[in-house]
Amino acid sequence: MNLSFFDQFTSPHLLGIPLILISMLLPTLLLPSPTNRWVTNRLSTLQLWFIHLTTKQLMLPLNKGGHKWALILTSLMLLLLMINLLGLLPYTFTPTTQLSMNMALAFPLWLATLLTGLRNQPTTSLGHLLPEGTPTPLIPTLILIETTSLLIRPLALGVRLTANLTAGHLLIQLISTATTALLPILPTVSALTTLILFLLTILEIAVAMIQAYVFVLLLSLYLQENI
Repeated sequence: MNLSFFDQFTSPHLLGIPLILISMLLPTLLLPSPTNRWVTNRLSTLQLWFIHLTTKQLMLPLNKGGHKWALILTSLMLLLLMINLLGLLPYTFTPTTQLSMNMALAFPLWLATLLTGLRNQPTTSLGHLLPEGTPTPLIPTLILIETTSLLIRPLALGVRLTANLTAGHLLIQLISTATTALLPILPTVSALTTLILFLLTILEIAVAMIQAYVFVLLLSLYLQENI
């Protein structure tokens, strides 16, 4: 039974072929397709308003040079948001519960922000490794600490997203299993756990949206330090 709780995090296969790529590309079908009209219906209007609001919030701390990252960051947030939300549906698979996928998204983008800073302003980027006014005996230690903190940033991005989504999915499955088991024995307690499950599902929807935003927001803050 303990193993069955983690079966939802294994990538489904069809004829020995992993279907994780299809589950990642499917959310893109929900995006509005380009037409020769600015607004086609109310849904596209709502989508465009949300994309505009998201882009505005992400680009707020960046200067004009960082606005060229708007398309990448906004597209990444929409992809993560749709994958996280679709993963809450029954009998679905959430690719963002896989640490390998999250690291594949976090590491290249973090490295791109770092290389951007080293190319455009190497002195300022390297100056972040040593705070101003540091006593001379502490300089080697602080450089080592700041370098370690810099290098674990992509790991922190990937682990944060993976841990939050995995914990939520496990908690939902545990409570739903308890609800089903208690139904013939204690119907009143089962009804109470159903209410808890409903509230937890609402909480997980909020977590799925917040984690997608936090992932991209931290990348934009890393970019802010290097431009």
